[in-house]
Amino acid sequence: MTVDTKELVTTIAYLIGVKDEIMAKVFEPDYHDLIEKLRQSKEACIIRYLCKIRTTLFYKFKDTDHEMRFNLKNLDRLEWYDKENIKKLREWGIDIIKPNYRSEKYMDDMCELIAANIDNCSTLFYDWVNWAYIRDLFCIPKYRQKGILKQEFLKFLEKNAFYPFHMYIYWNPQSLGNILHNDGKFLSLLYQWHGDYFEDKTKYRDATDETKNTIYDFVNNSGRTAIAVDCENSDVYKLYGVLKNLNQDELAKIEKIVLYDDEHTSPGWDFLGKFTHIPVEHIEVERVTDRKSLVDIKMTAGVCQNYYENSIDSFIIVSSDSDFWGLISSLPKARFIVMYEYEHCGQALKNALAEHGIYYCSIDDFCSGNTEELKKAVLFDNLEQHLPDLLQWNGKELANQIHLEARIDATEKEIAIFYEKYIKTLRLKFDHDGNVSVIIAN
Repeated sequence: MTVDTKELVTTIAYLIGVKDEIMAKVFEPDYHDLIEKLRQSKEACIIRYLCKIRTTLFYKFKDTDHEMRFNLKNLDRLEWYDKENIKKLREWGIDIIKPNYRSEKYMDDMCELIAANIDNCSTLFYDWVNWAYIRDLFCIPKYRQKGILKQEFLKFLEKNAFYPFHMYIYWNPQSLGNILHNDGKFLSLLYQWHGDYFEDKTKYRDATDETKNTIYDFVNNSGRTAIAVDCENSDVYKLYGVLKNLNQDELAKIEKIVLYDDEHTSPGWDFLGKFTHIPVEHIEVERVTDRKSLVDIKMTAGVCQNYYENSIDSFIIVSSDSDFWGLISSLPKARFIVMYEYEHCGQALKNALAEHGIYYCSIDDFCSGNTEELKKAVLFDNLEQHLPDLLQWNGKELANQIHLEARIDATEKEIAIFYEKYIKTLRLKFDHDGNVSVIIAN
């Protein structure tokens, strides 16, 4: 079973200026670290403060105009605007306070400033999300044309209840419930508004708390725990999704991850140790013949050695291979959890595990949306290997090739985004001696 994540909608809610007390109640319990990261981001805060001012201008347009016109007050002297936000914007070189201004002119300025600064927030989102669609929520097209902002003003006041947490975004407001309820609902609607369809549900679906708590309990009730991975029968990016989406304090109790690898598996296994705080042992298993892999034998021997010699009493086995039932049944006093892939694990193995009270879950259930950093590291490494003969490649074919070599399952859209963002933007760099190299934009 899986549940939809809220990482994307948490970021959107923060940027559009949702009140702190709502952020704390609705989003912060599950995404405290993300919100802290956004609070430390100058780019995110600039957009948040500007959006809050724009929304307040919509609410208080006439009152603001009256105070400016008859009482000679400005935004920083009106109680309904956040003076600390205005002060902070000034410190960052965005001094929004102008003399002899009216509400209409301030609204123009807010729209201009948001449009000028919103692209700085593109790095807050994963590459697999269409940034142009996100950007459209913040920018009002042709806002300087007569009647456009008045139309948005009237629409916002009339259908305010439909706007997410009553904060302004540019859209056609409809009775759709909370569009920021979770990432799945938001992505589905966002793409639908642009005549598109979001395909990959694994990007926003994660394992349930029940699954995660079972893993935590297993680790906490163990003496010493290790993760043993059959790299031939596991997907490195899905396993990273497991590690990425579990509580890091709980994972810190795991002694090590042991990778039993074959020369023909994904190059991603070489990078896993750089993206987790758990110590990683990478055991490369040589083949006696090209036809026969010895990974399963080596892994069986390794688990037994760790049990008898290193006093590791509990193992999380990552493999879909039924051959490991022999290993599990031969260590009756050891404790096991098995993580498998739906596509490669038969019902017979699941039945055997269930009959013996061994918990199992699928690595497919864990969210893949936040595994981009590992995938990009592998893709960039593969791309760098092709740079010496770059001129012999068609750029689009190269994008497909390096995804194939990295063994990353990606949609045509994701490969196209990688091509546009990283291959088309390759540039030459000359050092002070005139030596040339090719730089990947990141």
